[in-house]
Formats: sequence, C-alpha cells, structure tokens
Amino acid sequence: MSGALYARQIPPYPDKIKTTAHGTIEAPEGVLKVTKIACHYHLKIPKGKKEAAERVLNVFEKKCPVAQTLKGCVTFEHSWEIEEYEA
Repeated sequence: MSGALYARQIPPYPDKIKTTAHGTIEAPEGVLKVTKIACHYHLKIPKGKKEAAERVLNVFEKKCPVAQTLKGCVTFEHSWEIEEYEA
C-alpha cells in the first residue's frame, strides 16, 4: 500500500499509516482456524488527496501478497479512516 500511496504523491511515512487487524477464529469442522481478518486503516493524507487514497484502499486486497495467498481460505474485511491535513 505504501508504494501505491507514494506513487500518488501521498507520503506514507513517517507515521501516516496505522493498521489494526483482528482475526476471527472458528472451528467449523472441529479444528480451530482463522476464518476472517478485519483490517482497519487510519491514514493521514494531504488535503485534496482523499479520492486517490480511497482508490488505493479499494484495490489493496487485489495487490496484497498475503491476501492473495490466503484467498479462498480466509475472508478479509477492510475499513478505513482518512484524516486530511494541510501540507
């Protein structure tokens, strides 16, 4: 995600992206396994870049190596907060 933001002149560093992830563990067939991962992102971005940041967030899962590896085994949920600041 950082690279995609940087390419759109949205600096990802320092302390501009925070992520919280929560996993849901279930035992659908008597064996514990992670069935869902909910990721919440908090971004601080320059004013006027919200649309570009939302485009990155909306396609993030398609480009994420972890999500693509677990695709079909784990359901992902993504949510975010975007805080704009004067650059």
